[in-house]
Amino acid sequence: MTRNRVRLSDVARDAGVSAATVSRAISQPGLLSQETLARVRAAAERLGYQPDAAARALASGKSMTIGAVMPTLDNAIFSKALQMMQATLAAEGYQLLVASHDYSMAAEAVAVRALLSRGVDGLILVGAQRAAETSAMLAGTDIPLVFTWCAPAGSAAVIVDNELAGALVARHLLDLGHRRIGVITGSVKFNDRQRARLAGVRAALEAARLPLPPSLICEEATTFAGGRMGCAKLLELRHPPTAIIGGIDLIAIGCTVEAQARGLSVPEELSVAGIDDLDMSAHVSPSLTTVHIPTAAIGARAAEKLVAMLRGHCGDAATCLPVDLVIRRSTGNRR
Repeated sequence: MTRNRVRLSDVARDAGVSAATVSRAISQPGLLSQETLARVRAAAERLGYQPDAAARALASGKSMTIGAVMPTLDNAIFSKALQMMQATLAAEGYQLLVASHDYSMAAEAVAVRALLSRGVDGLILVGAQRAAETSAMLAGTDIPLVFTWCAPAGSAAVIVDNELAGALVARHLLDLGHRRIGVITGSVKFNDRQRARLAGVRAALEAARLPLPPSLICEEATTFAGGRMGCAKLLELRHPPTAIIGGIDLIAIGCTVEAQARGLSVPEELSVAGIDDLDMSAHVSPSLTTVHIPTAAIGARAAEKLVAMLRGHCGDAATCLPVDLVIRRSTGNRR
């Protein structure tokens, strides 16, 4: 037998209050006395009442949803950030709606438009670079926005110094005596994080008066296979590098596997390093030297900042989280 759905009027009758009072208990509980609020909540629990989300949004002017637009969901870095966003927002009563664009400006515009049309209360985005259409949509909305990893100047953001990350790993290899260093990066056209990391590597090499010619830079997919492909190209050069930096750990791990498949010993014959510090990077063989990016903290702090903005606190500042070199067994002295 199907049970009839409990309505707001049923709760009002059971609690001995008006339907308007029950509505206020849902959308503006601070307007009611503790005694009235307790009576309404007890009646709702007794009857098994679940407020309709659309009605609650209409009453409060809030959907209690937050949108997050990620470059990809097929990457542990963004997955960990999303997990922390979800946990942090859920603790505050918000639901996270997620979209991804696979590094496509056009797809990001579609995702942002869809989330705005659903009435999200705020948006979390990755990076500073996007299509003019998307920037116009963001400029035209009055909901809070928080940017992550990289951010437009003057925006509310939780970022890291990606250029420093690239420089740290390059300096480490220079300190080990390497003078011919290759880089396998993701596409830099619509990925300001990869572009900044490459710039950091180049700056460190220039400071040591060493070149980074185009022949030592491979742009590949930010995947394990992309790392293998980029490594193969670099190792087939007439004068191959003695060390290779992956723009992300996954690329670096793919590079290590490709080098080993070709009979090279890592790090004895080729040093390999990454950037991100994935959980798996400590457990591959050899364990990967990398730069720790505080991914979980980025997700949690971005969610916290957005909730604070929704509560009326100023969010017009960027929080820059530290990055640190993690030296493991995949890098060694130049022989």
